[in-house]
Amino acid sequence: MTQSEPDLSAPLATAKAQLATAVGILGYDDGLHAMLATPRREINVAIPLRRDDGSTTLFTGYRVQHNISRGPGKGGVRYAPSVDIDEVRALAMLMTWKCAVVELPYGGAKGGIAIDPREFSSRELERVTRRYTSEIMPMIGPERDILAPDIGTNEQTMAWVMDTYSVNRGFTIPGVATGKPLAVGGSLGRATATSRGVVHATRAALADAGATLAEVSVAIQGFGKVGSHAARFFAEAGATVRAVTDQYGGVQADGGLDMPALLDHVATTGSVVDFPGGDPITNEALLALDVDVLVPAAVEGVLDADTAAQVKARWVVEGANGPTTIEGDRVLAERGIVVVPDILANAGGVVVSYFEWVQANQAYWWTEQEIEERLEHRMMTSYASVAEVARADGLSLRDAALVISVRRVAQAHQIRGLYP
Repeated sequence: MTQSEPDLSAPLATAKAQLATAVGILGYDDGLHAMLATPRREINVAIPLRRDDGSTTLFTGYRVQHNISRGPGKGGVRYAPSVDIDEVRALAMLMTWKCAVVELPYGGAKGGIAIDPREFSSRELERVTRRYTSEIMPMIGPERDILAPDIGTNEQTMAWVMDTYSVNRGFTIPGVATGKPLAVGGSLGRATATSRGVVHATRAALADAGATLAEVSVAIQGFGKVGSHAARFFAEAGATVRAVTDQYGGVQADGGLDMPALLDHVATTGSVVDFPGGDPITNEALLALDVDVLVPAAVEGVLDADTAAQVKARWVVEGANGPTTIEGDRVLAERGIVVVPDILANAGGVVVSYFEWVQANQAYWWTEQEIEERLEHRMMTSYASVAEVARADGLSLRDAALVISVRRVAQAHQIRGLYP
């Protein structure tokens, strides 16, 4: 790679390249392209933490609102050592397209802190979260920008966000964050929504080829909040889950893993490693496993040109955000592998986050069955729209999803007009 060439394995470069492809298909001019590519607002904040031992450590936090033409910003908060402003910009852009493709009245946003939450106590993480919330408070709110969990954060994190915002405003405002505990305005079905969405998207893609979940084998890279629940739902639907991995390693079994036993093992040990019901497998080897469906549900950029060339699956369903690089996508397309893109496949989480926000604003909560039915309907109809455009225009599912999303955002911008 020369100095002038962008690193297309980097999340922001990948996101921008995907947008450029959609803009080219749609024929938009440079001015509209620049507007769609550039974050509307962003903030970097210093977060000093008083440690439990009395010492002080300083962290950097970020919040980016990529586009708010269709509604308030919406996006998670990530706690990870690798977090930087470009990663957050990329994830915020993906949220814009994700909300648009499933027709939510949101724009895209994202936040994060460069911190490894495993190295800090719960009290320290609470102080970090409350300080971060206070620092970004001018940008957020139920009508401005709604936060949600992501890597390294959870429902307790969102409860701290909601409480900090509410205390500063003087009254309880549950709509500032989604993914909260039920006791403070969370929604039934939210914790497993992304995983259920992945399974719905997979079912829809298989149906296009005349197949069902009960006929396929599955491998899942990543066994966190998305991958673990997805594995359970795949198994319950009759699919053979042959392999799973987490950050420490993995396990495989040709006849399928005993999912209840594996989940019990993870609950006891904290990892899938050393599960007695299978053989060890590495994260990279899982990507090349001879299965029907591959679900990368871990981190960005795992399917690059080299690893994509080794994929044997017929379908890749992106449970993670940005798991496939531009070159990886090209290789998969050339090999005839169907990719259900992240902005569609893992949109179940933001769909039910929207349901939670609506319920919070109305102070009226739906049943779990109502949530599940609404989620399935939204995922299946969104997939059908994307597949229709892909067939009609000869596009990949990713390009079709991006064309639909970018068109919807651009139309909102054009209808609203420029101020002043």
